[in-house]
Amino acid sequence: MIPDQQGPGTPSGADKFDDDHYPAYTMGRAAEMLGTTQGFLRSLGEAGLITPQRSAGGHRRFSRHQLRLAARVREMVDQGTAIDAACRIVTLEDQLHEAQQHNRVQRDAESSAAD
Repeated sequence: MIPDQQGPGTPSGADKFDDDHYPAYTMGRAAEMLGTTQGFLRSLGEAGLITPQRSAGGHRRFSRHQLRLAARVREMVDQGTAIDAACRIVTLEDQLHEAQQHNRVQRDAESSAAD
């Protein structure tokens, strides 16, 4: 999805401000916000943690969700963890969180059905 184009399911207007996955940030702005280099962000893409969307001109665009992932990796890297390992840890943490949420929903549905 190209950020400047509208299509089915594409947030419009004010909705974009609330969409965590809307690719609103350029490479330079994202790096500035994280206090890191553009190369660091490219390395996260190479490691498979984030896949930035591309603008019509081919420039990388990042969402707030992707920037939060990058910030978590940066914290680990600053503490001495290798980038690849930090990316894997963040990925596994997110998978665990999703599984826990899924289990919680299932338990709630089962307890509601039992009542």
